[in-house]
Amino acid sequence: MRREEGYTENDWKLFKSRIADWQEAYIGLLNAEYAALLMSDQLESEKFWALEKRIRNDRRKAGVVVEMRRSALVDNLLRLLSEGAITLDDLEGFSDEIIETLKSAQRHRRVNL
Repeated sequence: MRREEGYTENDWKLFKSRIADWQEAYIGLLNAEYAALLMSDQLESEKFWALEKRIRNDRRKAGVVVEMRRSALVDNLLRLLSEGAITLDDLEGFSDEIIETLKSAQRHRRVNL
């Protein structure tokens, strides 16, 4: 089991097998939020521009698109966690090392907020 940058080959394979499902679920949540925005009592123009702004911002999120590079694995997982696209429970099967790395990074981010 080859190790690279704090993760194993199995971590990379697991990420590749799960990312599409994670993104589909996250985009489904975004779509529900967009629908609620469109059903709001705002003026039609306000809804249009609010939706445009949301989509412009959301399209950059890891829950929507990620760069599929091994070297970006930890960063991608951190972004998915911070965006709420996944939880630590979704990391079942990943190596203990990568899970601890992610937990540590999350703790560090909370302290620096």
